[in-house]
Amino acid sequence: MAWANTEIARQLEEIAELLRLAGEDAFRVRAYERAAAAAGAAEVDLGELDEAELTEVKGIGASTAAKIVEFRATGEIGLLSELREQVPPGVVELTRVPGLGPKTARRLHAELGIGGLDDLAAALEDGRVAALDGLGERSAARIAGGLERIGAKDTDRTPVADVVDLAVELCRRLEALDAVERAAPAGSLRRMRETVGDLDVLVATSSPAEVAETVRGDTDLVAEVLADGDTKLSVRTRGPGVQLDVRLVEPEAWGAALVYFTGSKAHNVRLRERAVRDGLTVNEYAVADRETGQRRAGVTEEEVYAALGLAWVPPPMREDTGEIEAAAEGSLPQVVTEEAVVGDLHGHSDVSGDGRASLEAMVAAAAERGLAWWAVTDHAEDLTMNGASRADLLARREALPALAERYGLALLDGLELNIDGEGGVDYDAEFLATFDWCVASIHTMLERDGAAQTGRLCTAMANPHVHAIGHPSGRLLGQRPGYDLDWERVIATAVETGTALEVNGALRRLDMPAEVVRRAVQAGATLSLASDAHTTGGLANLTWAVRTAQRGWAPASAVLNTRGLEELRAFVAAKRERAR
Repeated sequence: MAWANTEIARQLEEIAELLRLAGEDAFRVRAYERAAAAAGAAEVDLGELDEAELTEVKGIGASTAAKIVEFRATGEIGLLSELREQVPPGVVELTRVPGLGPKTARRLHAELGIGGLDDLAAALEDGRVAALDGLGERSAARIAGGLERIGAKDTDRTPVADVVDLAVELCRRLEALDAVERAAPAGSLRRMRETVGDLDVLVATSSPAEVAETVRGDTDLVAEVLADGDTKLSVRTRGPGVQLDVRLVEPEAWGAALVYFTGSKAHNVRLRERAVRDGLTVNEYAVADRETGQRRAGVTEEEVYAALGLAWVPPPMREDTGEIEAAAEGSLPQVVTEEAVVGDLHGHSDVSGDGRASLEAMVAAAAERGLAWWAVTDHAEDLTMNGASRADLLARREALPALAERYGLALLDGLELNIDGEGGVDYDAEFLATFDWCVASIHTMLERDGAAQTGRLCTAMANPHVHAIGHPSGRLLGQRPGYDLDWERVIATAVETGTALEVNGALRRLDMPAEVVRRAVQAGATLSLASDAHTTGGLANLTWAVRTAQRGWAPASAVLNTRGLEELRAFVAAKRERAR
């Protein structure tokens, strides 16, 4: 069960973070980080394993196995509760500021009494941070810059990465009930926003009381019932502790309810305006004639939009950014779909130090997903912690033809290169020229300012052997804001050099941001979609890459992953030719 593994991983990650903030031994911190990564990557349900079996999972030791068993038995981990008492929440909040590490966060709290971002802003303003021994004006300015970068972030919202598995698991459980015809996430999650304020799940049922009773009694997922009505049940979930609103609708109202509860609010307002103009009403139950009340539509979303004179609008586009006008005029772009995607342009095997599955397991999983081709892009040697040596990569290259034949898909011999401080990448040009596909990404010197990061990316794109820029903004949702890039320059350089810009579907990244995807498409840039998978299950991230591209209005024609292998090779050749 994905949700159990996700929750175990989340708790172990929090333990690692709090141990680091408490100044604990780095080896102990790393042990919990490894265990969290192993739990998140596990292909088996950790909830079904005993303590001895857990220690057989690579990355989980005896101590962390005992913590997992404790969590399953009691719903909590004693060590985590102790650490939450020991480390003030404000200190955790401080470490979200780029350039402000755990040691400095502890000092700011202990010596200046800073207990959160508001306190930090005040201490920067009145000079107390700069006056702290060992910091000074330069460090204070760096911290102030980091604080400014996260200042616009809505801390009341939860990263989508923290709720996807919960929503999927709840819908799976609900659809197993005889009383449920269908269940699906709605709201911000269905629109593929990067964060959610709360979680909406829509259920089509003729027995709402039975469904509500089932949800209330699901103590694996539900921590507290907040409100209980005939058509809506609100609960506080376990794990991320978000509010979950379960909406219970009659099956014949499914389409109307799905439109209404998917939103956005601004999109729905525009739909209502059209309905009023045409003498109709539209709500969560139906589209109906205003005068007679006669029902016009409601069973499917498509008929709801058609009744309003509109083409169906894909959920990620429903933000009132021109989609209503385009749907009315017949000019809505045919955005890329999962069905149109035939390959994945960024993924790892255990040839990379952070890959969690063997090359063969990854190839088999890519074939099972129906991909026609897959690019294996293990980290190159300059990423010292996880990079593969030349010998490792050459051995991998030797293995690819037999695996391609065995599993019936084409395999691209690829790399994920590390962009150094000056925009250079791993290996010499002669060696790079022997690879089919090279993604270049920033993994180090993350604290540099936006101008420096922009320069690194643009220099890397001038390299004829760099075919795409991976996770360009460098953000980790809920953990690290993206660089303050000059996106106009980055996009223009991508177009000029013939370099693809990646839409990374890893849920902590969703990078490029959708609004930048739209700007890139408008400028004529080419996109590459990537799962950035480090496990076989991670290949499913391609779904989120597609939805982020849809949110950015990206048509299939702008996306490399919709092209056949020869077209992809032509793209690579064209870049090399252009560089000459």
